[in-house]
Amino acid sequence: MSDFQATRCRSHPLSRLNILLNVLLSSGFFLLVVVATGCGSRSVTASVPSQPSAASPDTIESTKRSTDVAPAPSSAPVAGPAPKRSKPSQNLVAEGYTEEGNASWYGVPFHGRRASNGEIYDMYKMTAAHRTLPFDTMVRVTNLNNGKSTTVRITDRGPFVENRIIDLSLAAAREIESVGPGVVPVRVEVLTPGVDVTAGFFTVQVGAFRDQGNAQRLRDRLNLSYSPIFIQQYDSPDGTFYRVRVGKIAGEDAARQYGEQLRQREGVTPIVVRLDEGAPRGGN
Repeated sequence: MSDFQATRCRSHPLSRLNILLNVLLSSGFFLLVVVATGCGSRSVTASVPSQPSAASPDTIESTKRSTDVAPAPSSAPVAGPAPKRSKPSQNLVAEGYTEEGNASWYGVPFHGRRASNGEIYDMYKMTAAHRTLPFDTMVRVTNLNNGKSTTVRITDRGPFVENRIIDLSLAAAREIESVGPGVVPVRVEVLTPGVDVTAGFFTVQVGAFRDQGNAQRLRDRLNLSYSPIFIQQYDSPDGTFYRVRVGKIAGEDAARQYGEQLRQREGVTPIVVRLDEGAPRGGN
């Protein structure tokens, strides 16, 4: 403050108040200017998002693949494309079980009757009868004359003819074009994985008779040397048959050896049959 201003303040008391107010006002203005200036120097730039660039086709496909997984464990449906499934293995044939022989087929009058597994036989379904394969075994049957194949499920027992290995339904026989010939050479391959087709118990059928007395006489003769021996009554569409069966053998190979012994010693025609659980039924 200059001497002139100090003199004015001392000589005029009211002037001191005015000067003080002026100083305060000027200082406040200065502070406002400083604050405003300081805020103005801190520039805030708004972030404006740029437009997304178009994804390449490879990126889109990669993203689709990355979401192509099994759905989460939930009962609610999952939106989007269904997951891709890998192709099933083509090598489904059970190791060690392939057989060749003759195939026949059967329809009327067996159609509508109960099969050996308890089901009602339907000749228009893809099923078959086999003497030793477990029920529900899936097999591929190939006609060796023309190379045509079909897949069937074993539901019945038979055929009880020595030179045949499988009896096809009418539908299956049509698939391999064997209806006309009736009997054709085939190859049978087991498709059901993990099944031991030779395990279990088997018996050997040594005769089938319409006359019950003949069946009993054969049983009595063999009963002197072999046990057990039993007669199975089978009510076929052509009448009642009495089947004489010998033994309860563990394993198909052992049963076949047993059958050959009976052939050589007793002069019978042996047919190895699987012993299924429960009462014997059906067959053809």
